[in-house]
Amino acid sequence: MSDSSPVSATAPVLDVWCELQCPDCRSALDDLSALRDRYGDRLELRLRHFPLEKHRHAFAAAQAAEEALEQGQGWPYVEAVLGRVEELDRKGEALLVEVARELGLDAEEFDTALIDGRHILVVDADQAEGKAIGVTGTPTYVVGGERLDGGKSQEGLRRRIVEIVDRLLAEEA
Repeated sequence: MSDSSPVSATAPVLDVWCELQCPDCRSALDDLSALRDRYGDRLELRLRHFPLEKHRHAFAAAQAAEEALEQGQGWPYVEAVLGRVEELDRKGEALLVEVARELGLDAEEFDTALIDGRHILVVDADQAEGKAIGVTGTPTYVVGGERLDGGKSQEGLRRRIVEIVDRLLAEEA
């Protein structure tokens, strides 16, 4: 899922393999916000879904994030759900629809999307690609061909991502 803001056609891509019921992914939001502030439209942040079996609402949350993207609020929705991971564990799909309503999205359409499974193929494809490139936990980042595992530790990852993105941008110039 790409951010809805326009991104330069030559912008480097930072794939963020994430799971919306993951406390480590919530912790990574500060890093993602700092990267957005630093690069703006010179870096494309792309959410990639990697729901983990240990979190029973993660697959539905990934589908809901895709519906939010279709309705033009992808990242705001992701950030709102990640801010409430404990509540998602308790409330499940009801919270996903509630967050949509709070953001002014079409909550009925969210409910329908979760029932009809229209976004399952996107989520399955992301998860399959993640497994193929060695993603085992979340968050995991891929930028400039390098995979960085944030599920083990967030320490130093923002700095490493900045080094890679700065290098990629300098190569383009």
